[in-house]
Amino acid sequence: MADPGGGAVCNGTLLTQSEDCHGKSCTRNGIVKEAQQNGNPNFYKPIVESFEEAPLHVMVFTYLGYGIGTLFGYLRDFLRNWGIEKCNAAVEREEQKDFVPLYQNFENFYTRNLYMRIRDNWNRPICSAPGALFDVMERVSDDYNWTFRFTGRVIKDVINMGSYNFLGLAAKYDESMRTVKDVLETYGLGVGSTRHEMGTLDIHKELEDLVAKFLNVEAAMVFGMGFATNSMNIPALVGKGCLILSDELNHTSLVLGARLSGATIRIFKHNNMQSLEKLLRDAIIYGQPRTRRAWKKILILVEGIYSMEGSIVRLPEIVALKKKYKAYLYVDEAHSIGSVGPTGRGVVEFFGMDPGDVDIFMGTFTKSFGASGGYLAGRKDLVDYLRAHSHSAAYATSMSPPIAEQIIRAMKFIMGLDGTTQGLQRVQQLAKNTRYFREKLSKMGFIIYGNEESPVVPLLLYMPAKVAAFARHLLNRKIGVVVVGFPATPLAEARARFCVSAAHTREMLDAVLEALDEMGDLLYVKYSRNRKSARPELYDETSFELED
Repeated sequence: MADPGGGAVCNGTLLTQSEDCHGKSCTRNGIVKEAQQNGNPNFYKPIVESFEEAPLHVMVFTYLGYGIGTLFGYLRDFLRNWGIEKCNAAVEREEQKDFVPLYQNFENFYTRNLYMRIRDNWNRPICSAPGALFDVMERVSDDYNWTFRFTGRVIKDVINMGSYNFLGLAAKYDESMRTVKDVLETYGLGVGSTRHEMGTLDIHKELEDLVAKFLNVEAAMVFGMGFATNSMNIPALVGKGCLILSDELNHTSLVLGARLSGATIRIFKHNNMQSLEKLLRDAIIYGQPRTRRAWKKILILVEGIYSMEGSIVRLPEIVALKKKYKAYLYVDEAHSIGSVGPTGRGVVEFFGMDPGDVDIFMGTFTKSFGASGGYLAGRKDLVDYLRAHSHSAAYATSMSPPIAEQIIRAMKFIMGLDGTTQGLQRVQQLAKNTRYFREKLSKMGFIIYGNEESPVVPLLLYMPAKVAAFARHLLNRKIGVVVVGFPATPLAEARARFCVSAAHTREMLDAVLEALDEMGDLLYVKYSRNRKSARPELYDETSFELED
């Protein structure tokens, strides 16, 4: 909806042309610059990320491998249908043969014929705390990974490169956890009620006040499950007649919450400001489908660190667009809170921005804080609204008191409220380890994705057979890694995902790097040619300016 006076109607309010740039962020040569304040311009941290394309022959062999696997899959399904090969997968019952098939779909075909061949690389049973070193229970399969049996042997002191233990706070009991034990003795394990009924304890209020202080916002609310923090609260914020603009690589919890809300959802390309601004402009100009009425709300959904790509949100540019078009901004900091920023306060601190620029902060306590659950934070009126309307507050059991105490203990440790600087030192050590590990992998010739300061480090393997070999060989060298493939990633972009921790010593990282160097030569996965991304429009926006 255009205004003849030169403004634009945004979420039902008028944005005049004079407000488009003054007091807002402007983009110059890929670096976002804040308009002058008190005579001093404020430059935000430049974003340095890598998304190198694979050589053509690698992609050809990757698709060829999937094609051959698919052909053999159909052959084996034919043999199973005729009883020549035993079928261990779930099948339809004979009396339901005329029903709509429950199991016959591509995902099941993929699981049955490809995933099952390499299933031993997932769901490995761990029998220790997920520290820098952990213990793995050995298991073997006698029927090609359909079932497993334990050998009784434990693989000791495996270097943990897969857990989200960014600050090393998920560790076995020591005397510093005494307060958690005291809370367990006082409150017990469970609450037995929801926040709306009899499940709000004084320790929950203490934690919420501490989270608000940590984030430098007015108020916060905590929940017992991180996934549900997104999926059960987004429907309380938006509904029919609202528009959600979601990054294409957002986590499933954000996607599910958006779908449950009933709002209209439109997807913009990952970290692409041109794509986002086009959607915002179209939303303002055309309004809702058919009626052309203005949208009740426009909510932008992004993550701080994207867990499969290792990229960091372009927050300054998104904030500039959010202000320009009067939209709301929801930032999921599940992986970034505690892991980036000079003092671990997430992407807002990472870019040196004002927390007031973000309308809704979301984060989890499962990564940097060694606990579980999540939070929403922002203005007090927003949090008060969520206390009354959140589905989690009304129907989900409250956070366990010992978990709440562990989060309080960890957060005070990071903030230095325990009287030491060890928390700050861990944040700094994580940053050092991240830069060191990423730099060494790049020099070895691996293709790695993401921001140079992201502790999530995806290493591209592409071919499914190499994914399995990579994880198996590294476990034999007592290195535990997470490998990821379809459907969690695009079909041809299978990868290993390393999570760097402050608990990793230089000796541990060097041992892992030495093993990776040998593995890269053995499996021929050093694909890097330092070429530009095949999708430059997604990542190269140096000529993009926010104001017209």
